[in-house]
Amino acid sequence: MKLQTQPILTQTVELLNVQVYSDRRSLGAAAAAQAAAAIRKLQGEQEALVMVFAAAPSQNEFLETLIREEGIDWQRITALHMDEYIGLAADAPQSFGSFLTERLFSQVPFAAVHRIDSTNDIAAECARYEALLRAKPIDIVCLGIGENGHIAFNDPPVADFQDQAWVKPVELDDACRRQQVHDGCFPRFKDVPTHALTLTIPALLSGKHLFCMVPGPTKHEAVRRTLSDGVSTACPATILRSHPSCTLYVDTDSYGEVPEERGDAHGTG
Repeated sequence: MKLQTQPILTQTVELLNVQVYSDRRSLGAAAAAQAAAAIRKLQGEQEALVMVFAAAPSQNEFLETLIREEGIDWQRITALHMDEYIGLAADAPQSFGSFLTERLFSQVPFAAVHRIDSTNDIAAECARYEALLRAKPIDIVCLGIGENGHIAFNDPPVADFQDQAWVKPVELDDACRRQQVHDGCFPRFKDVPTHALTLTIPALLSGKHLFCMVPGPTKHEAVRRTLSDGVSTACPATILRSHPSCTLYVDTDSYGEVPEERGDAHGTG
């Protein structure tokens, strides 16, 4: 499959940059190239970087390409991730830490990798991980959007744009748990854990640069709402429109029909 290196449509919704690609592999490759460029630029300006990663099938093509990018000094980057189930063994294949270890953390030589340990005392783990996140500014956040509009595990019932905490335990709503079955992560709905630890929305938005990869037809409604609904926790991803440096990467499956006159489009959402 030939990769479309340039977006077939670009759009600005409030502060959010939107890039539409013809397919998910092109989306992932373009996002990785742009994230790598941001990493290289930051590494020319500062000694150490902090990055936060999402674990989901939507990130596969992005991660596959990012680890092959040249000119990145991974040994100057500290890596963290944004959520983890409660009730799974640390080495369970569905664990988000395991997902990222297989696809990213074991593939390049990070300066440090900090996994969320949800087998720890929950309050103690929230405090430990929040301290790690607050120790230095977060430079880059690589994330996705859930079918219900969540970012990390901030589902609509628990999302809070003014959260004082940076890490908290949450109960997952049914739409979120069903997505894990749709994604092939669990065979049945009842197998999906009911609770998780998540970085909160203020923690995610503290990142200097956000790269948000959202391919596939199951994300079409979430993308539509992210771009067109009012900014509210009913669709938590709408808050991305307020970030000064966030790019949303979508394909024609998640974005929908692209007008024949392609190019730049601008809107206020």
